[in-house]
Amino acid sequence: MTSKFCILAFALGNILCCAQQQKVATTEIQGQKLFDKDSLLHHVKILSSDSFEGRRTGTSGASKAKDYIIKKFEALNVQPLVDDYQQTFSFKARVNTYQGTNILGLVKGSKKPENYIVISAHYDHEGIKNNQIYNGADDDASGISALFAFAEYFKNHPPEHSVILAAFDAEELGLVGSSHFVDNSIIPLEQIKLNINMDMISRNDDNELYVTGTAYNDTLKSLISSYKTLKGFTLLMGHDGKDGLQNWTYSSDHGPFHKKKIPFLYFGEEDHKDYHQPTDDFENIHPDFYKNAVHTIISIFAIIDKSQF
Repeated sequence: MTSKFCILAFALGNILCCAQQQKVATTEIQGQKLFDKDSLLHHVKILSSDSFEGRRTGTSGASKAKDYIIKKFEALNVQPLVDDYQQTFSFKARVNTYQGTNILGLVKGSKKPENYIVISAHYDHEGIKNNQIYNGADDDASGISALFAFAEYFKNHPPEHSVILAAFDAEELGLVGSSHFVDNSIIPLEQIKLNINMDMISRNDDNELYVTGTAYNDTLKSLISSYKTLKGFTLLMGHDGKDGLQNWTYSSDHGPFHKKKIPFLYFGEEDHKDYHQPTDDFENIHPDFYKNAVHTIISIFAIIDKSQF
């Protein structure tokens, strides 16, 4: 995480329909095994290990992470949105020139294939500084592993909308990968109905996960307000710049979508002592909180996916 309106239009009847569908979907999904929890933790552990050298954009560690994500997408039958899944770009940051690569997978919608939801996380991190590896387990190996959990979910629950699973690069260098994606969109922007972004979702001492973006969209706000969370887990709306909390509207890869007036939901927790430190390691995430966070995000997606856009 870097720092911590074509509004989605629903008629009144569709809002009521959405609420009714939400009750059904929440009931149906709460007791289900949506993804392999052991695999969820395994991928965070691998991607945040020293062998990936902090996954800084343009390094061999980032290239290794890129290859890992592509192989996992292939294993999960996620189709490439572009050739070899890779959208490459170059840019300057400070005094350096970088080569970045977004990894873009596609799951075709079963009922509304012309409408897209982008589910995103970033795979880059801080790399090596002063001979210390910044492994970025929470930031944002947790989001990338959650992308794999979504792919697992889709194998048994095909989405109605087409879904782009986007592993963005160069988030830590200024949201460069996601900005390149929306500025050079492979899909017409008017067909992208929503961005769900995940950045830092694997640890919180109070079992609290925030969702940002509802202040810009009444329908999404109503949906989240009536969502029933898992026992012992709290989902809070906020950090939209309208509640006295730090404004996260442009803090991660959802920011470029918002600039293009695409509705977004950003899921993340508040900063912890290991944020952007070499101690953001796998051993410091909170496995139960993380599993509940991913379950919640997938459940909310399932409700939105069945809604009428």
